[in-house]
Amino acid sequence: MVRTGSASVAAGPTLAVVAREAGVSVPTASKVVNGREDVAPETRRRVTEALDRLGYVRRPRFDAAKTPGLVDLVVHSLETSWSGAVLHGVEAAAHDAGLEVVVSAGLTRTRGGRPERGWLDKLIARGSSGVLFNLAELTPSQYAWLDQHRIPFVMIDPVLEPPSGVVSVGAANWHGGVIATEHLLALGHERIAIIAGHQRKMCSTARVAGYRSALASAGVRHRREYVRHAGFDEGVARRRMLDLLDLPEPPTAVFVCSDRMALGVYEALAERGLSVPDDVSVVGFDDLPESRWIAPSLTTVRQPLSEMAATALRLLVRMMDGDRPESTRTELSTRLVERSSTAGPRERSLC
Repeated sequence: MVRTGSASVAAGPTLAVVAREAGVSVPTASKVVNGREDVAPETRRRVTEALDRLGYVRRPRFDAAKTPGLVDLVVHSLETSWSGAVLHGVEAAAHDAGLEVVVSAGLTRTRGGRPERGWLDKLIARGSSGVLFNLAELTPSQYAWLDQHRIPFVMIDPVLEPPSGVVSVGAANWHGGVIATEHLLALGHERIAIIAGHQRKMCSTARVAGYRSALASAGVRHRREYVRHAGFDEGVARRRMLDLLDLPEPPTAVFVCSDRMALGVYEALAERGLSVPDDVSVVGFDDLPESRWIAPSLTTVRQPLSEMAATALRLLVRMMDGDRPESTRTELSTRLVERSSTAGPRERSLC
């Protein structure tokens, strides 16, 4: 027996015993215990079975009595006002919960699109109690690693539909697509285009579905040539808008599925000598600070980014305390913010 303060606990097997049982070296067994990925699957299986069979308990690397609660926030990028809103929400909620936050950018994927090695190891090394992933696309092995090490995590606006049981927080994107399109329909537009993000991303497909639903409900014909994807890239959105203007019947209004892409749309219209909203009405999505700064100010769908992040942090805290949320998906409402970029259509050629 060993004593810690006044409490007695069983010492349990050492890592050397586990290594001998699994037929591997102590460093290899240590890699498995600490979540390193540079271990062959068969070796990992043998070590994991030995850990379970012998009842090995991993010792924490930090003094929980002296170290404040720590959570990780993994964001896609720190270069956008989107990330700033997410950081603000997480920081405020973490402050209320008495937690410290470690922020990492772009660690879940490398430039080549393959998962980066090592970032999971750091979670264990610094004793993080949970993780928030924003706009992250995790691999099955990464999900399995988090589950194996019993690290609670919450996805903020996941890129793809997460596996069953994964807790996520997002916005009501389908409803946002509906209200953006209904706003343009109410102004008298029927030739309404949409410039969406990535074709396979959850939020993008939901916004396009909302757009199509609103057109169908109004009895307006859906035109395939009016649906373009720009991957949430401002420069690509500019080119997609130019393509729309070159159609035999160009749109009189466009729903752009992000405020940043709307900047590219404004640029394309200016290149053609067209004005917003006299020639083309524009609706964005997000309600980022940029939507108020540009001229004319952008009518947009507000998704509550800071509130989404704060909600995710509060859910993570519950999970860290052993409380499983009743629902794995939480959606916060979206609403239309009317500004100066929309008006009724004018009967004139845009060619």
